[in-house]
Amino acid sequence: MSTVMRKKVCIVGAGPSGLVAAKALLHDGPAGAFDVTVFDGKTRIGGLWPSRKDDAAGLVHPLMVANQSKHTVQFSDLAWPDDAPDLPRAWQIGQYLDRYFQTYCREAKLMLGNRVEKAEPLVSSSESHADAGWRVRTRSTAGEVAEETFDYLIVASGFFGAPSIPQIDLEHADIPVIHSSQYRNLQGILGKTDGKAGKVLVVGGQMSGVEIAATIASHISSAMHSPGSSPIPSPENYSVHHLIQKPAWVFPLHISPKPTSSAPPFLPLDLGSYDLSKRPQPLTNSQGHITVETAKIVHSMYQTALGTDQSVFSQAVSVSTAETADPPYLAVSDNYMDFVRSGLISVSRGKLDTLAGHQATLSPSGTKIDDVAAVVLATGFKAFSSISFLPASVHETLSLCPSDLYNTVALAFHGTHHPSIPNLGFVGFYRSPYWGVMEMQARFLTALWTAGGPSSSSLPPSLKNALETDISIEQTLNLRTDPRASQFPMGDYPWLMQEFASALDLQLSAHLGKMPSLPPAGMEMSILTPARYPSRSLTEFQRAEVTKSLQQTEATVWAGLCSAKFVAKAVFRSLLGEWKLERELMSKLPSHPSGHFSGTAKFLLRAGTKDGREAEFDAPGEDGSDGLEYLYVEEGDFKAANGLTFRATRRYVWRYNEKSDKLSVWFVKTDDPKKADYLFHNVDFVVPMQDGEAEIGGKGWEATAGHLCIDDFYDVRYRFHFEAVNLRDWRLSYTVKGPKKDYMIDGVYSR
Repeated sequence: MSTVMRKKVCIVGAGPSGLVAAKALLHDGPAGAFDVTVFDGKTRIGGLWPSRKDDAAGLVHPLMVANQSKHTVQFSDLAWPDDAPDLPRAWQIGQYLDRYFQTYCREAKLMLGNRVEKAEPLVSSSESHADAGWRVRTRSTAGEVAEETFDYLIVASGFFGAPSIPQIDLEHADIPVIHSSQYRNLQGILGKTDGKAGKVLVVGGQMSGVEIAATIASHISSAMHSPGSSPIPSPENYSVHHLIQKPAWVFPLHISPKPTSSAPPFLPLDLGSYDLSKRPQPLTNSQGHITVETAKIVHSMYQTALGTDQSVFSQAVSVSTAETADPPYLAVSDNYMDFVRSGLISVSRGKLDTLAGHQATLSPSGTKIDDVAAVVLATGFKAFSSISFLPASVHETLSLCPSDLYNTVALAFHGTHHPSIPNLGFVGFYRSPYWGVMEMQARFLTALWTAGGPSSSSLPPSLKNALETDISIEQTLNLRTDPRASQFPMGDYPWLMQEFASALDLQLSAHLGKMPSLPPAGMEMSILTPARYPSRSLTEFQRAEVTKSLQQTEATVWAGLCSAKFVAKAVFRSLLGEWKLERELMSKLPSHPSGHFSGTAKFLLRAGTKDGREAEFDAPGEDGSDGLEYLYVEEGDFKAANGLTFRATRRYVWRYNEKSDKLSVWFVKTDDPKKADYLFHNVDFVVPMQDGEAEIGGKGWEATAGHLCIDDFYDVRYRFHFEAVNLRDWRLSYTVKGPKKDYMIDGVYSR
């Protein structure tokens, strides 16, 4: 009786790509078909994702908030814990991966602290080379070298291998220059300066550039407006100068599926973006080569979703009509645009040419930027270091182009393999690390190798057809010189999921129950998540996890569309900056004069403080973050009805609690106007009555609050009017009644 020899597989990398590859080989292929070993140079699993709040040594800060929700940042058959936030932090993602490993990858041989130095293909006597293996050499953290042979090799070492540093003349620079992945706090860069304040120059206008510019601006704002001593001297003398080559559409973390409503509901950005009901079926690829017509359509969609061409923030970030013919670029940040409007971030267009002393010179204009205190390069990552262990002959076969950060290698069927090297596979080696695609790539390689490789006669019909019609390599090579290449050239996420599912003969599962319907077509939403593409054979445990994941997503969608969930967050985000304030005071008692206040109200962003909520602060939430809050400062002139005019000011602290999804307002201490004292009121949003799809009267989002101050009761009413995702104006009214008070305040805030 003959036995089938188990095929040995070497996986390079123990991040999400490596773990899902191991899981697919161990559980999606024939039982016992593969013997899996996972190598990683780090001494922990997770790759980019740390699993501890204090692990700040990697490329991702542990407290960084993911720009995709937990519904997308997951694999199909492991749901997040019920109390996990919708937008997890990096260390929580690391813990999810640890749980995934413990659940599905324990049968793999895990070799942490062992870096793969070299992987050489073995010479095969076979004409097809399909049975050739790999000799893999590793080096441990202790310097021990080992060699082992494998039948298959999977590269899961990460597309974001090493920071990409542009060729810039830094010889005469007298200031710190770091990559965005190295930034942690203001002290880390400004603490190394010669004491001269000025601009933190952020170079790079895509995802990481927008994100790091906003992060640094928030740190400067916090240093200026927090109680106690500042982490750097004179923080008010610093600002961020952002250098971009073209404007990106900057989306907040929550958008609305009803952007034209005066009281728009909100959902996490990815849930709104991956609503399949909005796209004709079957899906066509919206990335790659972008025609002028396609570009204009997408630009128009982005402008509708944001409610602006971004000129309301600054002309420097606006997308002009002429620019809508160019392929659109997208970035994600809650605070970037309002920091631009406030002036804490200024924006220039061009490329950094040289640095000399404290001065930067831009090309091609030759414009000078003076008083530069530090430079942060948000210039992306090079993938080449992640495959440096492969020999030159393999690099040549893969058409390696180290200088192309988007299309580094040319791989078949959406970044999974090359037909000339059938025992080499890739998982997660592309610029958009959507976890569903990683899982599909792992399943694809498992199915391909189970069938005997790309030239095998045993390929299932769907897989055979997918390989025969695939043009991924040709497209990749063409995009290297295509001036109209998209931001994410490999393909858009829903389309990629569809293509892999078709090749693997997987079906998109239905939602568990009825989903909300949206105008104008009135179609039920169909939210794409990895759990919508479950494996064909599920264990009882897996089935329960898939069901739990779908339930979590559907509950989030219903809550976002039929309650006030996420509205407090949207309001809080959009308050940042300065508002014009006009307020009427109408008193029925002569002891309190009536009159009119005219002035400004500033919402100054800072890190969360514990004042007034010590018990809550000393037992922080599971995310390990103190959150953000505003110091509210209003200043202006009050003109009483009797003709007397005097200067008036008041301060509060506004807070948002992500766990409870609550907005609150706090009094400040009289002896320290930067410190919160005690709670004034919680802001409770009222779901608007609806007539069909339109709110009655278009009144916007209303909210109520109340506060008893000894014998005086404050009855508080809010009304917030949105322009898509941003507040256009809002109203705050108080009715105050007590033994010695009987007056009403009605204030209108506008930009």
